[in-house]
Amino acid sequence: MGYVAAVLGIALAVFVAVVLVRTLRFKPEAEAPLTPAPLSLNEDKIVADMVDMIRCKTVSYRDHSLEDRAEYDKFHALLRERFPRIHAACTLEHVGRTGLLYKLPGKASDKPSVCMAHYDVVPVEEDGWSKPAFEGIIEDGCIWGRGTLDTKGTLCGVMEALEHLLGQGYVPAQDLYLSFSGEEEIDGKSCPEIVSWLEAHGVKPELVLDEGGAVVDRVFPGVTQPCAVIGVAEKGSMSMDFSMVSQGGHASTPPTHTILGQLSEAVTRIESHPFPRRLTPPVAEMFKVLGSRSTFVYRMIFANLWCFLPVLDMICKKSGGELNAMMRTTVAVTRMEGSKAYNVLPPKASFGINVRLMSGDTMESAEAYLKKVIGNDNIQIRKVEGMNPSICSDTHCESWDKLKLAVRQTWPEAVVSPYMMMACSDSRHYCRITDRVYRFSAMHLSKEERGMIHGNNERVPIPTMVKTVEFYVRLLKTL
Repeated sequence: MGYVAAVLGIALAVFVAVVLVRTLRFKPEAEAPLTPAPLSLNEDKIVADMVDMIRCKTVSYRDHSLEDRAEYDKFHALLRERFPRIHAACTLEHVGRTGLLYKLPGKASDKPSVCMAHYDVVPVEEDGWSKPAFEGIIEDGCIWGRGTLDTKGTLCGVMEALEHLLGQGYVPAQDLYLSFSGEEEIDGKSCPEIVSWLEAHGVKPELVLDEGGAVVDRVFPGVTQPCAVIGVAEKGSMSMDFSMVSQGGHASTPPTHTILGQLSEAVTRIESHPFPRRLTPPVAEMFKVLGSRSTFVYRMIFANLWCFLPVLDMICKKSGGELNAMMRTTVAVTRMEGSKAYNVLPPKASFGINVRLMSGDTMESAEAYLKKVIGNDNIQIRKVEGMNPSICSDTHCESWDKLKLAVRQTWPEAVVSPYMMMACSDSRHYCRITDRVYRFSAMHLSKEERGMIHGNNERVPIPTMVKTVEFYVRLLKTL
């Protein structure tokens, strides 16, 4: 027994030593300090242009008859009026219903870049707003209005930056494309049609930049610095219906297990059997970059995932939220329907879910997993719509370095890290012609401001908007 105890003691000591040594060696990569040159921008023009963009009610609907096409035409005319240098220097292709594709010829064409945004916005519940959503009101240093954050602010930033640079004689080293869709919010065809146009013309982008991550505070355990998170992949999305039928009847003589009861049991089984964890490359890299800047306990965990990954996984499953969503395919039960009356057994009942697919899972594999978890062949499963996860973009290339440099020059205090984007964007369509697709909304956004996206009282502080333009000026100079 003494020998066994001694062996166990030595093993424990070795384990502790390995964990501590790995933790102490787990340090951030050294980066040269930056002293970015100040930029002189026309803030009044930026604000005026943003205000008038908001006043264009470019609300998109899946039922196109509800759209006001005059507002779209008004927005297009506004771009021509406010950005004359761009319209003189660039060609403009109108692609599909709403697509705008600008091309600025560069000194070469073999490594072109694409800056993306969408100018359609989601509908507004006016009763929930403190200010009118489409008047572009300026108050307390903020521009109020639907689209300020998602994503007319980005579009304005790109256009202001390019107009500014053209006034200084700017010619990019490579061809530059600006790709704008007016139906991103409804998963419309304009963006994929733009990608098809580029593909047909032999364009293979070296860099594509769309909305996505942002500069955010306190989003990673133990990290106090602002983090500029750039999406290098995005999850897939699938909506599914689960339904059962019965003879119906009066509620006074129910069967031992109603169809709603069986469906409820299926929901419980789904929620109590989450998809297995998967440490994908973008999440592993994020853990490395941000984990090395965390407090000692968290550094110990992220430096030693070879032994602490099960512990981290248990924490993720218990807490849910964004960290859990980075580790696995997730399921959210969002709909349930049954009888219209309390005393009537439903002849049909159903529930609906939204699945966010982690890289490595597919719509088919997720459906098979859920069917196995439920274990009830009487439940009919129907896939309503969906898309598989995107590919993972390269972070060890010149394009990533250029993007990272522009971020650091604009927000020197921020740590730049790749991450897995939970939402879906139009940028996924570009993955069929390039593996250099990045998702970054060039703004420093608080948790409250991020909650305004698709919500009430959306607004952007004027200094934030100016910073967006600064970022694009610095990025475009490198392209």
